[in-house]
Amino acid sequence: MKDSTSYKVIADHMPDRLRKLLLGSADYLTDDLMEVRLHGGGAVCFVFPNRVSFLGKNGSIVASFSYDAYILDQEDIRECIDKLCHYSVHSCTKQLSEGFFVIGNGVRVGVSGIYSSSEPPVLTEFCSLNFRISRQVINCADRLFSETFDWNVIICGGVNSGKTTLLRELCRLNGNLRKTVLIDERNEIAAFCSGYPRNDVGAMTDIIGNCSRSQGIMSAIRTLSPELIVCDEIASSSDAEAIISGLACGVRFLVTAHGENEKEVSKRSELRTLTESGFFHKLVFLRGATAPGEVGRIVRL
Repeated sequence: MKDSTSYKVIADHMPDRLRKLLLGSADYLTDDLMEVRLHGGGAVCFVFPNRVSFLGKNGSIVASFSYDAYILDQEDIRECIDKLCHYSVHSCTKQLSEGFFVIGNGVRVGVSGIYSSSEPPVLTEFCSLNFRISRQVINCADRLFSETFDWNVIICGGVNSGKTTLLRELCRLNGNLRKTVLIDERNEIAAFCSGYPRNDVGAMTDIIGNCSRSQGIMSAIRTLSPELIVCDEIASSSDAEAIISGLACGVRFLVTAHGENEKEVSKRSELRTLTESGFFHKLVFLRGATAPGEVGRIVRL
């Protein structure tokens, strides 16, 4: 597969034997690989837009789960967690309370398991991990950029529909033309590391990360004089309130949200606040997980 760097980042967080099998299987995987999923007592799954495959005991790729599949034990899962935490679980309370890590190349790792009864609750027993590959696809948003430039836009779609990939490219295109601020709460978009973003998000793009969207938006408005603010996955009333404050100051916004159609969007109070504010111009609905990044409909508000 061509996206070997992210795949190697994932493999490097595995136990040694599993790491070797994964690296040996890379040539048999196609470039549209979206996720690598590990289940304790179960299999290693490779998720593509239209199919799921499994890792075989000998490093082969098998089309269906069978006795030939590599079966993970609890020690495999625990060693992955130790590597994600750099062998210091106590230093990763924030990640273990939120249930995810972000590692090299913007790969996001979701973790499932049993939460403690302490405050804040943190994961103490681990069941599975989902390594989700982050990709930069240059030129994937050219048409959408021309149809939405200088408008306030919400990009909507379901899980794995390509919202973040499109947003990253729109950020790059806008950031090459005007003052743009990217609120990258989980470092999935820019993949910021060692002082600079590993993904190209635009020559004039300022990045605010490791804080809530609402905090980042207000900080950007106060200190960076943005013409455009870009942020992913609007999910709370505080997000909506911060966006409305920015819009009232004349800042343009380009955001994403979960929702496959107008009905789903209208059921979420924070999105209803935005769409009924009179500030937003367009809703962009993506086609879905089988055609990630492809626009289905654009609705004028």
